[in-house]
Amino acid sequence: MTAITFTPDPTSLGLVGRARWAARDGWLIARRDMDQWVREPQMIVWSVLYPIVFVLLFGYVFGSGIAVPGGGNYREFLMPGMFAQTMAFGIGETLAAVQADAGKGVTDRFRSMPMAPSAVVLGRCLANMISSTFSLALMVACGLAIGWRWHGTAAETLAAFGLLLLLRLAFLWIGIYFGLKARTPEAANAVYGFLYPVTMVSNAFIAPELMPGWLGALAALNPLSSTITATRLLFGNPGVTSGGWLTEHAILMAVVWPVVITAITLPLAVRAYRNLSR
Repeated sequence: MTAITFTPDPTSLGLVGRARWAARDGWLIARRDMDQWVREPQMIVWSVLYPIVFVLLFGYVFGSGIAVPGGGNYREFLMPGMFAQTMAFGIGETLAAVQADAGKGVTDRFRSMPMAPSAVVLGRCLANMISSTFSLALMVACGLAIGWRWHGTAAETLAAFGLLLLLRLAFLWIGIYFGLKARTPEAANAVYGFLYPVTMVSNAFIAPELMPGWLGALAALNPLSSTITATRLLFGNPGVTSGGWLTEHAILMAVVWPVVITAITLPLAVRAYRNLSR
């Protein structure tokens, strides 16, 4: 027996009806993505273990030889940088999953089904944000285990975590775009490799004041540096010194940079999705 499917006419649903349709189908796609993690957990395990190894490496091996501007515990200086790096490296998970679905034709099959046009991208976004929240929680537990603490108010602490997830949301669209454009897993891995200089040339592990002048200026302009400085301020962690306009307005820039990145990459991701099978 052949099942007859019915595709709603979006113009007949109204604004609320279209939103419900997109939310329902997006949630189904998100559940499908999360079910894949249960069946193939190696990507999630690696994405969690990798930053923990970095914490132990820098916190215990290199940390004794790195100075914190203004004094203070290096591990407390380190953890906001590790939180931001974890959010940035989430691109790898997004790249791999989006490229795999696009390369195998799964995304095209989804587009041919009677679902909301935005469901695939919305579902991927929702699933990855849930995964990122889980990864951030594990990193917080790791930080607490090595002696990191937050010293701000509850509102400041929640705001800091919110800025980290906002950064992840912005980087998510970069991952979706390049995942749709990458034709092979090797191409996706090549894009992922660029994350190393992006995260290293920042204030995640060492203060820009301790770098050569040109490199420190480049690190200060890195969007990750604004989020890291803002979270250090909100957590009450050491390492924030007077470093010019970007430092003094770090919380503002921790919002502006993700908004700008999203404004650029979200339309590119939507266009790549629409042109996928052309």
